[in-house]
Amino acid sequence: MTQKQKSAVVGMVLGDAYLQKTGSQNARLRLEHSIRQKEYLEWKVSLLKNYFQDKIHLLERFHKKWNKAYTYVRIQSTSSSDLGKFQRLFYKDSIKVIPKEIATLLKNPLTLAIWFMDDGYYYPRDKISYIYISNFSQESIDNLLVSLKENFNLSPILKMKRKGLVLIFSVIESAKLMQIIKKFVIPSMSYKIPLDPVSTDRNHIQFT
Repeated sequence: MTQKQKSAVVGMVLGDAYLQKTGSQNARLRLEHSIRQKEYLEWKVSLLKNYFQDKIHLLERFHKKWNKAYTYVRIQSTSSSDLGKFQRLFYKDSIKVIPKEIATLLKNPLTLAIWFMDDGYYYPRDKISYIYISNFSQESIDNLLVSLKENFNLSPILKMKRKGLVLIFSVIESAKLMQIIKKFVIPSMSYKIPLDPVSTDRNHIQFT
């Protein structure tokens, strides 16, 4: 597995991806997205194409809460010892965690960009960004916050919202975040970043 692929896998696992254990040393990667994000899924597969042999499947799921069906796309990788190493890092007793090694894993802006494209949102009215996260333990959250500060000088605030835990990036922090990830955001996911970003008064960060 190349370094770029490792960075991509970490971003995917921080986001929506699931690593399924297959034996003592191996695991497979499962990716799911809404039909609207099919191109994004195809891009992810292209980054890890030597780990995928299956085709993307179009599926339908009934959402009981909203009483409606929706269409989504899914693909699973082959079983691999490379992915098994990540499964052992990010899962304890089948529960996703943020490992203490995250500071060495979350260094590449590509990782941050994939994580944001998976679970992040930019709100143009307030010029702030959110990244929703799983209901991690306090230790996992601390590991995550430390790595964001150490590697990207980002200091989001953790809050509990109606949909769950969320990292909230202020106007200043959002400007920094967008500057870091913007060149990695693919065209079909550009709706998640500002259309016409401008500099802020306090730190003069300029998006171009």
